[in-house]
Amino acid sequence: MSAFGALEWNIAWRYLRSRRRETFVSVISTLSLIGIALGVATLIIVMAVMNGFRAELFNKILGVSGHVLLQPIDGPLTDFRAVSDRIEKVRGVTMAIPFVEGQALVSGKVGSSGALVRGLEQQDFDKLTFVSDRLLLGNGDTFGTSKGVMIGSRLAASLGVSLGDSIQLINPNGAVTPFGVTPRIESYPIQGIFEIGMSEYDSSFIYMPLEEAQYYFNEENEVTAIEVFVDDPDSVDRLRPLIDTAAARPLFLIDWRQRNRTFFSALVVERNVMFVILTLIILVATLNVISGMIMLVKEKTRDIAILRTVGAGRAMIMRVFLIVGLSIGVAGTLIGFVLGTLIALNIEAIRQFISSLLRTELFSPELYFLSKMPADMDSTQTTVVVAMALILSLLATIYPAWKAAKTDPVDALKAD
Repeated sequence: MSAFGALEWNIAWRYLRSRRRETFVSVISTLSLIGIALGVATLIIVMAVMNGFRAELFNKILGVSGHVLLQPIDGPLTDFRAVSDRIEKVRGVTMAIPFVEGQALVSGKVGSSGALVRGLEQQDFDKLTFVSDRLLLGNGDTFGTSKGVMIGSRLAASLGVSLGDSIQLINPNGAVTPFGVTPRIESYPIQGIFEIGMSEYDSSFIYMPLEEAQYYFNEENEVTAIEVFVDDPDSVDRLRPLIDTAAARPLFLIDWRQRNRTFFSALVVERNVMFVILTLIILVATLNVISGMIMLVKEKTRDIAILRTVGAGRAMIMRVFLIVGLSIGVAGTLIGFVLGTLIALNIEAIRQFISSLLRTELFSPELYFLSKMPADMDSTQTTVVVAMALILSLLATIYPAWKAAKTDPVDALKAD
């Protein structure tokens, strides 16, 4: 008899349908199916959100901060333009941006806050499309043409300012006088308001023309560091010696992995731990399959004995119960896959709906850095989840099916 023939499917289908005597068995089978579906769906959704979270943070952090940071060692970085031009000629480097950076206290109409001020030349600000293309108000072409600054949207909201208003920057390390160092207080008009979508940047970053920043932070004719952007972030190990050689002066190089090692390592660990924990949901559901199948075998002992006496072999009995168990596992896995995919692809819309329904913030940007909940389904991970659920379902079915196949028809009929 061929494997999984029509007769075997017919018998398995009769066993799957609930009767009054097997109602309890049917309930266990239904709960097993629901458990597998929920486990697969939850695992797909969580892995997609974790991947999206990492990808969004990766793109935003590296889109603003660059892939390799070059800092001077033996003296001020006064030849920054020549060094940047040489580095940009390295194959694999997309741009090298010199900048001046410092912290300051910024005050507006309704409050004050700490801020990270970064000075760039106009052409470099235009190259930094991750910021210049995300202006909510203002025009990037005006940057560098006057004393004005660009600030983040959350910082503007906290200060109560908008386009055209002025903010005050206070730097404790100001001008040196005979009476000591006096704080430098300068007023700057707002030329633009940007929104990157990461609260850490939108609530603390201010971009200023390079010459104005050099004056403000007492770094005339020099810069704090040079940020290098490459076309492939994973190739920094290969590009580091080339960049160092092209710089032609002593510089301290630190790449994006060193700067964010702890942060991204924590994301990887969290993702792996969540995968293991949520896999237990599927495992528990498959254990329910085992218990339900064993009870079904007990209920069908007389049927098995009759089938054996009319010529059904042990292999046929085993295939019948394999079909029963795998039907539960496959159905649960498919339902979970469809449900998980639909939710993962619409996670942000679902979040907004639940937030409006409950009138609460479910994904606070201040806590999670991002302004919306991301999701990025990885086909390989999804395939692994589906395959794992199917394999666990198969393993959970083998023992009860084998137990049914080993049933002795004579003993079963005598016991009945």
